[in-house]
Amino acid sequence: MFDHLLRNPITSEQDYRLSILNALLRTPHRDVAPYIPLFQHVHENDPLFFGHLAAWYFDNGSVHDLKQLFVAFMATSKFSDEYRDSGLRMLEKMPPYQVERVVRVVKGHRNGKDYVPGIVASVPRSLRSAVKDYLDERERDQKAFDSAALHARKSLKTLYASLRIKPGDYAQKVLFDEKPPEESRLFTLKKIAACSDASEQARLIVENRIPYKIASSVVKNMTPAALVAIVSVMTPQEVINNLASLKKRGAMGNVDLRKLIESKLESAKSDKRVSALKTRQAIKAADLDDEMVSKVEAVGDQQIKAKGRIKKSTALLVDKSGSMDEAIEVGKQVASLVAPICEADLYVYAFDSMGYEIKAKGAELSDWEKAFQGIKAGGNTSCGIAVEMLRRSNRKVEQIVMITDQGDNAHPLFPAAMKSYAESMNIMPSVIIVNVGTHSDTVERGLKGMDVEVDTFTFKGDYYSLPNLIPLLCSGTRMELLMDIMNYELPHRQEKKLVTV
Repeated sequence: MFDHLLRNPITSEQDYRLSILNALLRTPHRDVAPYIPLFQHVHENDPLFFGHLAAWYFDNGSVHDLKQLFVAFMATSKFSDEYRDSGLRMLEKMPPYQVERVVRVVKGHRNGKDYVPGIVASVPRSLRSAVKDYLDERERDQKAFDSAALHARKSLKTLYASLRIKPGDYAQKVLFDEKPPEESRLFTLKKIAACSDASEQARLIVENRIPYKIASSVVKNMTPAALVAIVSVMTPQEVINNLASLKKRGAMGNVDLRKLIESKLESAKSDKRVSALKTRQAIKAADLDDEMVSKVEAVGDQQIKAKGRIKKSTALLVDKSGSMDEAIEVGKQVASLVAPICEADLYVYAFDSMGYEIKAKGAELSDWEKAFQGIKAGGNTSCGIAVEMLRRSNRKVEQIVMITDQGDNAHPLFPAAMKSYAESMNIMPSVIIVNVGTHSDTVERGLKGMDVEVDTFTFKGDYYSLPNLIPLLCSGTRMELLMDIMNYELPHRQEKKLVTV
């Protein structure tokens, strides 16, 4: 997958690091195996960059799978004590299911029928000790341990068993003996399952903050009272993730339940744990009414704004030529991601052999869906026609985002149009090409031949990867982003005791 990065000689440190950054803009979603050789290569050949990239991505990245892989490499690093300390500090911030995945990467694990070897020969004592401290800390607080067990019971059991960590009495009873003490929330869960009184079930759910997925699996008669109880203890992200299920159970048609859901959505706007792209997926899955769609979209917009501001004037160019249906869909998503955070001018065009300006009445996805109505894939491809329209309209932009397969086959061609634009406007915009479908590098090569600053982002069908564009657009250039990463500080544990492998 990354053979070109592992085999080709490094032309310059800057080019190498930019290539690595480009590679991270693809989303594995739990299939981290293809990334392991790349991470090993970078960690061994450019450890200074790797450490700062790990710290930056942990705080700013959007893909949990990559965060877990970074932590696994940092926590087992032989480069320095400081790196291991930083990796273990990041590990401390993770929920149990992610800690278990980190250990899985370190030890080796099955991925379907395939076995993925661990990244080290054996688990370092420092990592095992850190996981033991992590589990001990939760065992000391029974409420915290119950919460972890309710959400990630299997992961906790795996951590104890795979690292041969002896559980304390409470953990032993809850996880392994299946005999939770009466004061445990897991004991209460059994009471809820055995209870036939809906109001009593609701009371127990509220008092013990039983998660939605767990509660809905044991409550057979889901009355409005039970639903109110369950929703009241849900996190904003849980509400968003389960909108389809809540609708199916009649929650949207109940006035009180609807108000409660809306209040959770309002809280979601400022909750750092909420994913902007998950709001979009939830809308599609739940088939919500227009009013509720607007409220969910507002959550996504607010979360996107928290990722930064685009201060450069920007043009978004969307290829609508033959077979570019995917480019049109990606264009809608990117427009709705970019529009809310643009502080400078934003111009949006679709193009085949002609250009079509797209204007939305608002910044939300639904507004862009409406704005793109009537835009259908078809025709030849002139990637330069929209640039020519910008020039003729005397619209000055500092950066261009183009969604295309780079099948530039009609005049004006993109490089020629960029040259004319630069001569007329006295500015040469930087370009980010979002590759879709079976793409070539025709436009990219043409721009590099003109010394135009050009980056590429390969979209492979996963809309969760699109927020990775935001740091690139906010920082101005990928080189500036690279400089920010190299200046990013490594985290350290509060009790700064350096560890050895």
